[in-house]
Amino acid sequence: MDHLDVAQEVLDTILGYLGFVASVEIDREASLLNVATNDPKLLIGHRGERMDEIQYLVNRIVQDRIPDAGRFRIDIDHYRATQEHRMIEDAEAVLAQVLSTGVPQKLEPMNSYQRRVIHTHFKDHPEASTWSPSDSARLKRITIMPKKSEN
Repeated sequence: MDHLDVAQEVLDTILGYLGFVASVEIDREASLLNVATNDPKLLIGHRGERMDEIQYLVNRIVQDRIPDAGRFRIDIDHYRATQEHRMIEDAEAVLAQVLSTGVPQKLEPMNSYQRRVIHTHFKDHPEASTWSPSDSARLKRITIMPKKSEN
């Protein structure tokens, strides 16, 4: 039994104790637990905050049982996947403005996971690069800027 199996069992147990009828499936390739339920709003919370708290709690419980377990994410009724897709679309729209004007622009403040998604999405872009400050703030703004031409 690996850490994802333990996580699935823990999450299923927690949801059962809380009275939620849900199924939890493992996506091993993405290191993700997908939760399907008829009442996702209560589990997702405002802007996914409750889902993040559940993810943190389950990760901590699994880390306590298996100290070298890798981290995993939890998605409820594809909320996280939809948000990531929308976030990338918004960043692509800003990129189009940056490329047409040549002026760097900042995105909305994001947490570390969201910034990682954006930086990874643009890391091999031929015409633009991304940057975010290295301070200790929890929420930071990524700057999208055109790459300098090498003439």
